[in-house]
Amino acid sequence: MEEPQLTSTTETDIPAKGKQEQLSQAYWSLVWWKFKKNKLAIVGAIIILLFYTSCGLFAEFVAPYRLDYQSNHLEARPQPIVFKNPEGKFSLRPAVYGLDQQLDMVARTRTWVVNKEKIYPLSLFVKGQPYKLLGLIPTNIHLFGVNTEKYPDGTVFLFGTDRLGRDLFSRIFYGGRLSLFLGLLGQFLTLILGMVLGAISGYYGGTTDILIQRLVEFVGAFPDIPLFMALAAAIPVEWSPILVYFMLTIILVFIRWGGLARQVRGLILSLREREYVLAAKSAGASDWRIMSRHLLPGTLSHVIVIATLMIPGMILSETALSWLGLGLRPPLTSWGVLLQEVSAVRVIRFAPWMLTPVPFIILAVLAFNMLGDGLRDALDPYGGR
Repeated sequence: MEEPQLTSTTETDIPAKGKQEQLSQAYWSLVWWKFKKNKLAIVGAIIILLFYTSCGLFAEFVAPYRLDYQSNHLEARPQPIVFKNPEGKFSLRPAVYGLDQQLDMVARTRTWVVNKEKIYPLSLFVKGQPYKLLGLIPTNIHLFGVNTEKYPDGTVFLFGTDRLGRDLFSRIFYGGRLSLFLGLLGQFLTLILGMVLGAISGYYGGTTDILIQRLVEFVGAFPDIPLFMALAAAIPVEWSPILVYFMLTIILVFIRWGGLARQVRGLILSLREREYVLAAKSAGASDWRIMSRHLLPGTLSHVIVIATLMIPGMILSETALSWLGLGLRPPLTSWGVLLQEVSAVRVIRFAPWMLTPVPFIILAVLAFNMLGDGLRDALDPYGGR
């Protein structure tokens, strides 16, 4: 009786497609393993996720007031959070002190001072001003606030109010929506323009390369601020806020695409002489197939890192333009618009809490930089770092 022969599966028995999937999975597993080791990158990713979730998707829910809400507390100072009940005894439930109006005889202004005898407990998921969650679901539930049914005169201004009595805490979250999504949208369009023109420039070379590179140099030769001023002045004043928003995005893309195009061109120049590209050419593959299936995927890891590191530049550019009065304008609200309102020395002197958007901008920029640095190391898992 013959014994059954045991056959072993060798590497040559695995189909080519299966080996490609194994290699792909192994690479991305290494990328994820190395990314998890970078604690700063994880922190940056969490902060960015929180920003886009709270500001981008659920700003109406997180903010205690709507964007158009105006109170009679003009330039009121922030209400400090305390752990006391209305009777003044210690409580684990947070509360805020009330505010009383007072005439400042030195500055000749009406100011708001903290009244420690008024204590308003804070509650989660309280009823407030109605809004549409995600722009679709009508509701009036906010993440936190003062129960106005029990305390009709209760307010919660954690970061104070502006000169029109609008809650600064709420406006920061609404403003973050425009600033963050403008950076994301602008970078997406920059990726498309920069990758396409960079790939064409590097692949074809010759006259095409010269024309595209001279265009990049021509755009980069202009100083940023005068060029921004000229382009922003071309926006008609009668345009709707949405059109102004998209036009500002296009202006930022027009200014920023050159650097990415040059880096993609350099990568394409190094990849177009590889064996697999030459084999695709000899097999009769079209130029579009070679670029889309072989060359551009080879630049993807590098482009992802560049995009992550360029998004903070987009956010800072929008902030700087709006602060100079060249970008978004009211009634649109962004972090730059909020800072533009404190450009006067008087506001900085008597209402310094209006500078509260600055830490949020710094935190967002640092988070993107930490994430980009982590992705740069993770996408090169065989590197030394």
